[in-house]
Amino acid sequence: MQYSREVEEMCCVAKGPKHDPAPIPEEGKWIAAKQITDISGFTHGIGWCAPQQGACKLTLNVKGGVIQEALVETIGCSGMTHSAAMAAEILPHKTILEALNTDLVCDAINTAMRELFLQIVYGRTQSAFSDDGLVVGAGLEDLGKGLRSQVGTMYGTAAKGVRYLEMAEGYVTRLALDKESQVIGYEFVSLGKMTDFIKKGLAPNEAWEKAMGHYGRFSEEQGAVKYIDPRKE
Repeated sequence: MQYSREVEEMCCVAKGPKHDPAPIPEEGKWIAAKQITDISGFTHGIGWCAPQQGACKLTLNVKGGVIQEALVETIGCSGMTHSAAMAAEILPHKTILEALNTDLVCDAINTAMRELFLQIVYGRTQSAFSDDGLVVGAGLEDLGKGLRSQVGTMYGTAAKGVRYLEMAEGYVTRLALDKESQVIGYEFVSLGKMTDFIKKGLAPNEAWEKAMGHYGRFSEEQGAVKYIDPRKE
């Protein structure tokens, strides 16, 4: 290490109190993190791309500084899904510092990695106070049955009003309207469940019916006077 002449000529002044890192909550412990291997945590975060046309929800499960599990969910950009496929292959086995400095192909995924890095190193994770953290595989729990991302897609115009297209439960097939033409319920098909039924040998039409459900006041007895297909009517 090289020092300037000015520093070389200075006398030494003793350091007083040792200011260690502030302990962070991490998997049921308080950790004074001094290096990446001190860091563990499970958390989610959102990233967005430069023109803000797409977003990524990234879920990481970190043990001893190393990413053991990654879930990449994207919306709004078709190319981002291919980037997500690469990122899901790239992220496991890397330390969070490596991942932060790795090109994850898509701006939204890179931004999500940055936001998660901050949460994890500051101890602001979903597993901060859980004993020994969450098991590897916990990232899939958010997807539910059928392992599909929960997506909400709604559309509305001043001229024609609102249309529900996709809810957390699934693909919306019909909206129920009351006598004032207000939405009071909807019918949906859980595409994840339907696909699972078909894989088990059920006929597609039967699987469609079995995976169908309703929410709200959907029946005529509950006030529905009209049903519309939100994509055509």
